[in-house]
Amino acid sequence: MPDPLISLRNITKVFGTGPTAFQALKGVDLDIAAGDFIAVMGPSGSGKSTTMNILGCLDVPTGGTFLFRGHHVETLDRDQRALLRRKYLGFVFQGFNLLSRTSALENVELPLLYRGDDRKARRDAGMAALDKVGLANWWDHTPAELSGGQQQRVAIARAIVTRPDVLLADEPTGNLDSERSVEIMELLSGLNREGITVLMVTHEPDMAAFARTVVHFKDGLVERINANHHEREAVSV
Repeated sequence: MPDPLISLRNITKVFGTGPTAFQALKGVDLDIAAGDFIAVMGPSGSGKSTTMNILGCLDVPTGGTFLFRGHHVETLDRDQRALLRRKYLGFVFQGFNLLSRTSALENVELPLLYRGDDRKARRDAGMAALDKVGLANWWDHTPAELSGGQQQRVAIARAIVTRPDVLLADEPTGNLDSERSVEIMELLSGLNREGITVLMVTHEPDMAAFARTVVHFKDGLVERINANHHEREAVSV
């Protein structure tokens, strides 16, 4: 078997010190294979969001080992973690997080602007990403001119414009109705089939049914891992 893309071993996370300290993670072990689509589930306070923040290099563990492509992430400094995020990771949030006064294309181009790409490269990559999510004809519309589902598609285009290895999605359908939610999940499934590893936090079993693997958290630990042998069929993007 090939080595996992990501491996967590005995990951702990403690917030605060002294008698008020709270141990959010109590020794998480988790392997993530390249190309998997994982739904992360669990009640509030179970540790799933803390784990996702660590996986996204937005936070650091208190203890344990975090390997990405065999490299020790827990030893990286802030700048090195930022470089790893820019090069390998894409993020999709429940609240879309789009800039309200800029066009869809400008929103998608933003990670490339931070990376220092020239104007033509940004436009070409941005339009390609918008085309992949079905919004090439909406490139000049601002978020206020787009539906919630379209705004989330723009957010996904922004997340994939850098061609990341891993897409981390935090409740990506939380602000959408059921029909738009299914559309977004079909889009994520299509991206996964093209090779992007997807890690998604969700409270909704119907959305988790699109994943290949479901990881359940409870009380700061991985409680169980289930393979979705009958994950829902999704259309190509």
